[in-house]
Amino acid sequence: MNDIDRFLREDVGKKGDITSDALFTGQTARAVLIAKEGCVVAGLLEAQEVFTKVGASVLLLAKDGKIVQKGDSVMEVQGLVRSILKGERLALNIIGRMSGIASETRKLVHCCKKINPAVTIAATRKTTPGFRMFEKKAVILGGGEPHRYGLYDAVLIKDNHLKMFDSVEKAIEKIQEKLPRHPIEIEVENETDALTAAKMNVETIMLDNFNPQTGKNVARKIRQQNPDIIIEVSGGITAGNIEKYAVFADRISLGCLTHSVKNKDFSLEIFKN
Repeated sequence: MNDIDRFLREDVGKKGDITSDALFTGQTARAVLIAKEGCVVAGLLEAQEVFTKVGASVLLLAKDGKIVQKGDSVMEVQGLVRSILKGERLALNIIGRMSGIASETRKLVHCCKKINPAVTIAATRKTTPGFRMFEKKAVILGGGEPHRYGLYDAVLIKDNHLKMFDSVEKAIEKIQEKLPRHPIEIEVENETDALTAAKMNVETIMLDNFNPQTGKNVARKIRQQNPDIIIEVSGGITAGNIEKYAVFADRISLGCLTHSVKNKDFSLEIFKN
């Protein structure tokens, strides 16, 4: 059982779609999924899997990661009426959610790349439980980078880790001892800790909740000390101020890409055969 199976089970339970099963037997229909607003569409392959699992056939009319306009048809579905209606809401939820994330990511990437072509826009772990892989994929389709997928695939020393140590040095030394071949990223909240981490040759320093001017000054000092360190910024960054961070950052990570983005609106129109 994969994620799509689990999502379907959440919707149909053990009894199935009791309304559609009572109304229909072998009737067939055609349906079209339509964009109700312009956006970067994402989630089409997942929606196709939804309909395939409930026994319908799908023709994709658009491609994930591409821009669609209001009124564009993105998918055609053929099959039993019961099958189409069983998959309808799940497919629309997935496309709407992933398209919202992909569209917001594309907007911020486009905005920042004009200022600094080398900067990347990254997601965080502030994702919907059970839906992280899809949300991270949507960020990629929007031109961003997923960053780490979980606690298992990258070392990131955060503020709550550091509160358990007497110094930044001791935390870094502990990781270097226990995980000698792992690149280290560390989150810092002040210039002193940032420059200490730079001396210890970590791979990435995340400047957390720095205002743009302070962040720019600290980034300059870090690069003077170690020009190879990746400088990431996070915390308090919005569409309104992101350009000020793009000037000096290598990576900008934003929880808002996944935790508060607005879904894009899609609908399903069904027609009798």
